[in-house]
Amino acid sequence: MDIDIGIIKKDRETIAEGLSHLLADTYTLYLKTHNFHWNVTGPMFQTLHLMFETQYTELALAVDVIAERIRSLGFPAPGTYKQYIKLSSIKESEEIPEAKEMIRQLLEGQEAVVRTARSIIPVADKASDEATADLLTQRIQLHEKTAWMLRSLLE
Repeated sequence: MDIDIGIIKKDRETIAEGLSHLLADTYTLYLKTHNFHWNVTGPMFQTLHLMFETQYTELALAVDVIAERIRSLGFPAPGTYKQYIKLSSIKESEEIPEAKEMIRQLLEGQEAVVRTARSIIPVADKASDEATADLLTQRIQLHEKTAWMLRSLLE
């Protein structure tokens, strides 16, 4: 069926493509955060273990919201590791780093998600896609706050 939500197909497709990158970044960051939650050690174990759990839980909820927005725009949401590797700006961690390096990598991941989300806003604004703009604003706000908290641990 045709979709008639006041956003032309070309704009919906461009927005969905941007959201696919955001979904891939979010899922990759989720996986990295969960991995670090399981494997963190050292004097800050308890603090980081709990912090990482809070972060990966929020990311797990976010992937669903982002994927459902892509579907609402009429396009399939990517859902495989192969697709995420291609679409994500966040690199996987092949090793288990020290706790401080985990924090640094998660900080970089949070900032990468912000950049990806921010890059979609002009397209959403141009298409008068307030729903996507709202989703992106919420994601940016949350990731910037999380980045600040992680950055504070490194100072």
